[in-house]
Amino acid sequence: MIWSFTRGSRREAITYVDAVPSRCGELLEAREADFALVPVIEYQRLEGVKLIPGVCVASREKVRSVVLVSRYGNLKKIRSVGLDESSRTSASLVKIIFKEFLGTEPEWTTSVPNLEQMLRANDAALIIGDPAMTFHRKGLNVWDLATLWHEFTGRGFVFAMWMAAHEPAAAAAPDFAAAKDEGVNAIEDIIGVYQTQLGLPAQDVQDYLTNNVTFELDNDLESGMQLYFELAALHGLIDQAKPLELFDRSGS
Repeated sequence: MIWSFTRGSRREAITYVDAVPSRCGELLEAREADFALVPVIEYQRLEGVKLIPGVCVASREKVRSVVLVSRYGNLKKIRSVGLDESSRTSASLVKIIFKEFLGTEPEWTTSVPNLEQMLRANDAALIIGDPAMTFHRKGLNVWDLATLWHEFTGRGFVFAMWMAAHEPAAAAAPDFAAAKDEGVNAIEDIIGVYQTQLGLPAQDVQDYLTNNVTFELDNDLESGMQLYFELAALHGLIDQAKPLELFDRSGS
């Protein structure tokens, strides 16, 4: 969904978007949105975008909503992986885990996120988002990708960040840090909505929002993101790891 940002009684000529993450980068690149929540790998692929400082969607150790699923119990025995078509950052992450840390490279295929079909055609499947938290796990082995990353690197992992199109109206930009704080303060209301939507116990949703994901970028997470970009470049997933360029909301 694309939104217009309103300041006071007048509507600013600015939009931001929180659609499906894989679509967000496309809207930002086409300048159909001024700000978008985008998979972090797209920062390295998009021209003329800047990162909104201080806010993100990340995990310090276990995320639960980004998982690799297989009937095999040993990652090194996996020879083919089905990738959720919307999982651009996570798809690159799982490739890095296999190539850099496990020393193997399965065959990769991309499909709609249907776990049963993906496992029928592949040894393993990468599932993200709500489906990753709600599928039946009986008879399956499940690896949390944030946990694997942390075990191999000792760092947290950033999955997505708000990004700005080239030179949007800085003075009219939303206060993303304040919006993040507002969302955190409304966590009880959010739990109620997602408990019903996902069919999960309220405690599970609360644990996910308070313990599994974090929305504030700190030095550890930034370091993990930098390493992720370096390894993505090393293994040919991006051309090169460009430096982080931050959006200045003050316009200075």
